[in-house]
Amino acid sequence: MKFRPSTVGGVCEHLWTKRLVLPLFLLPILLTLESCSVIETSFSLITTTFSALKASYRVVKKTVKGTIWVVSGTYQLTKETTKLVYHIGEFTFEVVRAPLDYPLIRDDIETIDGLPVKEAIRLGRVKAAPYTVKGRHYVPMSIVSAQTYEETGWASWYGEETRRQPGGHMTANGELFNPNALTAAHKYLPLPIHVQVTNLANGKSIIVRVNDRGPFPSQHNQDSGKRIIDLSRGAAERLGFVAQGVAKVHVETIQLEEA
Repeated sequence: MKFRPSTVGGVCEHLWTKRLVLPLFLLPILLTLESCSVIETSFSLITTTFSALKASYRVVKKTVKGTIWVVSGTYQLTKETTKLVYHIGEFTFEVVRAPLDYPLIRDDIETIDGLPVKEAIRLGRVKAAPYTVKGRHYVPMSIVSAQTYEETGWASWYGEETRRQPGGHMTANGELFNPNALTAAHKYLPLPIHVQVTNLANGKSIIVRVNDRGPFPSQHNQDSGKRIIDLSRGAAERLGFVAQGVAKVHVETIQLEEA
């Protein structure tokens, strides 16, 4: 298509009237013509559209990243169930609902969703609800945001003291705490959720069920609150850092598909 200089204004007016977004291959031609606000507007629209496409691509690319793990069996406790067993790959998970009179493994949690902890658990208002610990307010990430979560940092393990105490203990979402199981505590992920944890020192990797809150700063070690995840002893054993107490790890949410 050819344009005479005298018709540039008419072309611009036509483009403006029709609200056309120019194909990218026409830009070099039109940009050699006399400037006009319509061309600038069209170029701006194309730039904005292209940026949006790039943003969408990044989201899509992130969403499909990694392996989608197949779950064998239901992995959510319902009001009618008190126990369930399921499998993700080679890992077996046994989940038991704790009696409400059991003490919390994290007894420094003061409120969940503005309610007493046990009341929030009874009402099922825990999953991504804000909570307080020693007066500090924590706001978990949304379920959507959690699907693409990954982070590298320090992991520790907890719960050994429950072996020496009578009775059982409850996690922050009302499950029975089992120090030998593959579970973990996290400050900001929704409960429950599954993550892959890799020990960067030895390359060992496992999947754990996040069902508790923590780690938080302790009275004797304020830096403990900077750790990104607290694992059960059973999980720490599988990753090979029980003796060291802490390990540098990579944590990543896994995508699940029920069989």
